[in-house]
Amino acid sequence: MDLSTPLELIGRSAEFQYIVELLAQDGDLLITGVPGSGRRTLVKGAAQEVGAIVLEIDCIRATEGERFLQLLAEAVNQNWQPEKIQEWVANTASEFFIYLMEENGGKLKLLRSLNQKQIWQAFEILLELPQMMAVDLHKRVVLILQSFPHIRSWDRNGLWEATFRREIKTQTHVSYVLIATIAETNNHADEDETNYPLETVQLPPLAKEILAVWAREMLHTEGLKFDSRSLALQLFLDAVQGHIGDAMTLIRRLKTLCHPDSLITEQEVEQAITGLLQDLSITFESLLMLLPANQVHILECLALDPTVKPQSKEYIQKHGLSRGGSLQGALTGLQHKGLIYGAEQGYSLALPLLALWLRRRLS
Repeated sequence: MDLSTPLELIGRSAEFQYIVELLAQDGDLLITGVPGSGRRTLVKGAAQEVGAIVLEIDCIRATEGERFLQLLAEAVNQNWQPEKIQEWVANTASEFFIYLMEENGGKLKLLRSLNQKQIWQAFEILLELPQMMAVDLHKRVVLILQSFPHIRSWDRNGLWEATFRREIKTQTHVSYVLIATIAETNNHADEDETNYPLETVQLPPLAKEILAVWAREMLHTEGLKFDSRSLALQLFLDAVQGHIGDAMTLIRRLKTLCHPDSLITEQEVEQAITGLLQDLSITFESLLMLLPANQVHILECLALDPTVKPQSKEYIQKHGLSRGGSLQGALTGLQHKGLIYGAEQGYSLALPLLALWLRRRLS
C-alpha cells in the first residue's frame, strides 16, 4: 500500500482516481454508501484535485421547492464575487431575486410572495448560474447534492429532478454529484436515467487489513500505537467492521484516554468502546423509537445472529419473523435508512457501533 496516499483516502484510492477523471471530463456521478463511509470526503477531495469550485446543498434541509432554491442561491453566494451576483440580479433576475448588502458581505435572496409559476421561473434562471460562474472564474464547478433523494418527498412527479439533471447535463463546465445511501441506487433506474445516465460509485466497508494500516497511521501522528503483544488492534477492528466513520470516532476516544508515546492495550480499547457506547446510547435509543416495530425486530435479529439469508424459512422460524412482504418491506426500509446493507454485503448492519450496542444490550 502506498502510504504517501492522504490518510482519508487510504483504501479508496481507485474510487478517488475514477472520480477525479470523471469530474475532469464533465461527468456526473451518483455516489452511494452508508453515513460515515467517506462519500463527501472523496468527492470534495476529487473536486479540489481538478481545481473545481464546490457548491453544496443538503437536500434534507430542502423541504419544498422554494427552500431548495434558497439553498442553491446561498451556495452560489458563498463562491462568487458580490459585484458579479449584483450584476446578474440587475440584468436577469430582479423579478425573482434581491441582493442585500450586509455587514459581512452580501446575500442573494429569493423574493417573498412569489407564486408557484414564478418560483419555477426563478428555478430555471438560477440553474443557469453555475455555468456562468464557471466561465467567469475559468474553473469547473461541482454541485454536490447530499441526500438528494429526499427532494422526492415534495417533487412527487420528478419535475424538479428531471429539469435539474437535464440542465446541468448541458452545462459544459459543471458536474453534479448526487450522494445517497446504498439502497437508493436501485431507485434511480427511471426514464431520466436513460436520457441522462449517471456514473455510479459504491463505497463498501473497508477491508480489515486496509483499515488496520489506516488506524496505525492515524495513531502514529499522535505518537501512539497498538501493543502488538495484545489483541488491542483485533478488538478495534472487530468493533468498527471496516466503517471509517466509526473507526474515526473510536480513534478520537483512544487519543483522549492514552498518553502520547505509549502502547495502546486491549484494556484501553475496551474502555474506549464501552465509554463510546454509553455516550451513544441515547442516540441509539432515540433511533429505535423512530423505527417501526418490525424493523426494530429484524435489526436486533441481524445484530445478534448475522445471516446472509434473513428470508430463509429456518431464520424466520428461529426468530419469529413474519413471512412475505412484511419481512421484505422491513429489510428494504432499513436499507433506505442506511442501517443495513443489502444482499451484496450479506445484510450486515451498516453502523457497527450500533450493532455492538444492540448485542451488548440484548445479551
